[in-house]
Amino acid sequence: MRPKFRSCLKWAFRIGFTLLLLAVAGILFWLRVGLYDRFVRFPREEADWQAIRAQRQPVTNDLVWSEFRGILHSHSHFSHDSEVPFEEILRVLKETRIDFICLSDHCVEGRADFDIQWRGIHEGKLFIPGYEMRDGVMPFGVAPGVVLSNRTDVPTLAQQISENGGLMFFAHPEEPRQWDLPQLVGFEIFNIHIDFKRVKGGLGSLLPDVLLNHSIYPEHVLHKVTQRPVDFLKRWDELNLKRHITGIAGNDCHQNVGFRAFYTAADTIRIEDTSPRTLKEFKLNFLTRFLARLFLGPLEPGRKLFHFQLDPYERMARLVNSHVLAGELSEASLKDAIRAGRVFVGFDIVGDSSGFRWSATSGTNRVVMGESLPFSPATRLEAKSPLPCRFTILRDGSNVHQQEGYSLDWTPPGPGKYRVEAELKVSGEWIPWVYANPIELR
Repeated sequence: MRPKFRSCLKWAFRIGFTLLLLAVAGILFWLRVGLYDRFVRFPREEADWQAIRAQRQPVTNDLVWSEFRGILHSHSHFSHDSEVPFEEILRVLKETRIDFICLSDHCVEGRADFDIQWRGIHEGKLFIPGYEMRDGVMPFGVAPGVVLSNRTDVPTLAQQISENGGLMFFAHPEEPRQWDLPQLVGFEIFNIHIDFKRVKGGLGSLLPDVLLNHSIYPEHVLHKVTQRPVDFLKRWDELNLKRHITGIAGNDCHQNVGFRAFYTAADTIRIEDTSPRTLKEFKLNFLTRFLARLFLGPLEPGRKLFHFQLDPYERMARLVNSHVLAGELSEASLKDAIRAGRVFVGFDIVGDSSGFRWSATSGTNRVVMGESLPFSPATRLEAKSPLPCRFTILRDGSNVHQQEGYSLDWTPPGPGKYRVEAELKVSGEWIPWVYANPIELR
């Protein structure tokens, strides 16, 4: 019996060892992208980001306008899926050197009350009230005292927004929208929420990066999700052939993609997301209580045992910004500038785009993005950048010129709507950095 017993043990060991190797191989295969990003892609990207930032050259502001960096499409504790108070938002604006924020809370009990949010200047930062309403309607800066109903049909809602001094934008343009509304000022040519929905392989494919890289390269994990919004840019160009439509960035700040756990007085561990919403509550026994103390620390009622947050407000605020050229930091001045289209979108998490300029000149006349100028043989288009980049000029949506460097000076061939994109070279590839609103040459 002994030889047989030893033989069985050997085979059991061999099978167990083989299964262990297969399990390890399977885990490594599942983590392969995260491991590559950890040791190859993200260190290379970080080095390139730092090298690009080190090449910054100031751009002289010789315009009549001042530049203000802002966030459009953001949520506060008034939204059902966010719990960030205005005091915390103000702290974020200070730390990120952002000048203004246009709020876009979900309606409270079907009502968009423009008196309940912060409004005006708070410690040097401008708050403009706004809501994210039905069918993508996103009004900013509707007059105080106005309450809109989320049950109102969209054409009537658009009319009410316009009549009460608000700017009407469309959020989430991947969904069907009523693009022919005359009150429409613009829409989001970029929204990070949409990019999360379009991740190849689904959100589960990001889990290896979240597990291996989020603590070391959080900005790179977030930026990896971003994509060039080809379909939105195409729609933007098509709409601008018929009328003026302002393009903005949608940060969609919520701070709700996270998990945390609390120990309760009922001897349970409550796990919730940061919407907030309770996901599960576990009753502890002798073994699980011991393990919880071992790995999570003291069990005191109300104590937070762990907290993971993929989208902290500060990081989402820094990802991408809408830069506005306006006369002053006030709601009226910024609303006029945004309506006119004196706006460019910059992915400032990679490199600060402040100072980027897109203008046209003819003789002594000069205009900037969002404005128009009569075309003549003397007309010149000019772009200036604080960082070395690749400029691409598009005329009515078609590429007509490309050039690398800090500046561009080009003679356009004829009338049209001209906008410029700028890209940064990272890891040998050109990545999106700036989208400027078009200049119309009549």
